[in-house]
Amino acid sequence: MAWKRMVLEIGMGTDIRGTEPTKAAERALRNALWRNSLSASAALGLDTDAMRVEVTIGVPDPDAVDTQQILDVLPHGTGTVKVVEGGMRVQNETGTDATLLAHAAAVVYMDIPEALLS
Repeated sequence: MAWKRMVLEIGMGTDIRGTEPTKAAERALRNALWRNSLSASAALGLDTDAMRVEVTIGVPDPDAVDTQQILDVLPHGTGTVKVVEGGMRVQNETGTDATLLAHAAAVVYMDIPEALLS
């Protein structure tokens, strides 16, 4: 068996009236995942829970993201989360609040039997 990169999903999420990076990051990952229906595992005769998902989140304050909450968004498989500096913070007119944007990339890997690779 060999782990192969199968899918790259990307998304953007916001916390419109606040600057909560975990909330924006969760929304970004949902945006990436919830508009797709991966049929690759079924086509290969593999269980969807056998997939491995590597999530990268970009937000202005990476240390403030609760990575377990991000992992809890994944509907199938196991995952890892890496949070990096990115996204955007847009101040409101009065400077009393901001909108926070987060970006998510989810790379899906599957352990493909050698017989299917040839």
